[in-house]
Amino acid sequence: MGKILESIQNTVIAGIVLTVLIIGVQSGWFSAYEYNGALYARFLHVISAVMWIGLLWYFNFVQIPTMPSIPDELKPAVGKHIAPAALFYFRWGAMFTLVTGLWLASANHYIVDALTLAEGSRLIGLGMWMAIIMWFNVWFIIWPNQKIALGIIEAEADAKPAAARKAMLFSRTNTLLSFPMIICMIGQQNGLAF
Repeated sequence: MGKILESIQNTVIAGIVLTVLIIGVQSGWFSAYEYNGALYARFLHVISAVMWIGLLWYFNFVQIPTMPSIPDELKPAVGKHIAPAALFYFRWGAMFTLVTGLWLASANHYIVDALTLAEGSRLIGLGMWMAIIMWFNVWFIIWPNQKIALGIIEAEADAKPAAARKAMLFSRTNTLLSFPMIICMIGQQNGLAF
């Protein structure tokens, strides 16, 4: 068991194998592999969203508030190693959450109604639009500014604090939006409507 848990790749593979076993046992081996787009889309959507929002909250509830108390000689470890790795999974978690969410809405035949905020789909549509705004912030504002702040790309020294502040403010915007976005996503299927 130690060999599995000592490697993140082996841990993820074991998690996938366990998931397939549960699906196989629950639905019967022969029907387990029939295509169910909504099920697979929802599963991948939730997994991606956990990665994305989990890292968003890590940045906003742990890393940003803790950085001022980290001794200066240790800060490069965060800026050069931890933050870039976390930002990789953060932005790709956002991308896969968006793609699988659109796939899920399409598989359940409500994508047009939701995106146009049609009656009966307004709540999920509002959640989808908040998620799209959050995805846009990640890819087109937070990540480009983090590359400057972390020195991943060349920039003037005085550009780094401004870029870090902009990335932080848009990350906080995403944190603010994450709460109503989540209630819109779960509220639609649990009877909350307007």
